Amino acid sequence: MSDEVKSLEDLDKLNEGDAAAVSAAPVYEQKLDAHGRAYATGKRKDAVARVWIKPGSGKITVNKREFEKYFARPVLQMILKQPIEAAERSDQYDIMCTVSGGGLSGQAGAVRHGISKALTHYEPELRPVLKKGGFLTRDARVVERKKYGRKKARKSFQFSKR
Repeated sequence: MSDEVKSLEDLDKLNEGDAAAVSAAPVYEQKLDAHGRAYATGKRKDAVARVWIKPGSGKITVNKREFEKYFARPVLQMILKQPIEAAERSDQYDIMCTVSGGGLSGQAGAVRHGISKALTHYEPELRPVLKKGGFLTRDARVVERKKYGRKKARKSFQFSKR
């Protein structure tokens, strides 16, 4: 540090320069492809979802089927709609998803994660709302692997003293 601080005014001048650099929050920009769509990848357990969002009437398709037919359980449909309802954009975007791997619950979580990320790519100002709701965080919980000498991941074989 070549600048020598001799008074409180000199210290304030040094801190003003640092405060300007620290307070500058990252600016997120809109990321669209050549067709005017926002793309994102969502993941949950072993499921991976590719999601495209474009302006439209609110139609959601998953693997070229209506999402109500693909995710028949109401709980999975609710999971899918959560980020759209939190952002209050229910009838503004058409969403097209392709999802593979895992089971239906993991796939619904992957699509939800992908929709949230794609919404932030299309409208960066929605990021704080979706972040607060926890939709942008990838749920890292996965199935624990089976260990040798054990029946399953943690279950042991029956113990016998004799």
